[in-house]
Amino acid sequence: MRVLIIEDDQRIAEPIRDELEHQKYLVDVAYDGCTGLDMAKSGKFDMILLDLMLPEPDGINICQAIRDANITSPILILSALTSKKDKIMGLDSGADDYVTKPFDLDELSARVRALSRRCTAHKKAVISSGQLSVNTSTCQVMYDETPVDLTPTEYRMLTYLLRNPNTPFTRESLIENLWLNQSLPGEEAIKTHIKTLRKKLVAAGAPKNLIETVYGFGYKLNVSC
Repeated sequence: MRVLIIEDDQRIAEPIRDELEHQKYLVDVAYDGCTGLDMAKSGKFDMILLDLMLPEPDGINICQAIRDANITSPILILSALTSKKDKIMGLDSGADDYVTKPFDLDELSARVRALSRRCTAHKKAVISSGQLSVNTSTCQVMYDETPVDLTPTEYRMLTYLLRNPNTPFTRESLIENLWLNQSLPGEEAIKTHIKTLRKKLVAAGAPKNLIETVYGFGYKLNVSC
């Protein structure tokens, strides 16, 4: 799941990003309202965490603009404004939840998971191909009942390939779909991630060509294995 944090205070944004990335979310951060609104309007994000007290435009205006753009991603407001009036205003502007600062990271993570469950309840939690399965609710990967311990990057890559079986992807397209605006890896990094992902799957009993190299092009998940 892709999460956008729109928060101008780095001391708040960075711990949230670290916590969500630890839970295998793909996270990007915008430190001002204009950048955040542009990124939100791209439609690439499954959830948006939004500070209210931003330099212009403020969080309320951003929330309204996101909804006016027909972006339906859940919005969780983060705000030091604690009055009932402020909470009502935030929710009425289009937000799905409202968390007051200071907040506990564990509680915030639980709210993120709850919103994620709501918006994915209609989707199948477990995706599979042959003996390979991924539980997208728990982020657990199994091959023939053997757990496969993956890094967040390896998990996102495998899940993306599993959602698009037998579809070859170039390294450039994997970078475009699995990374956002920050710290984009080079193509050699993609090769390294694929190599370590294959090793872990093979160690769990998967065939070596489960993730197949399409020579001269890229990679695909070979569902015939």
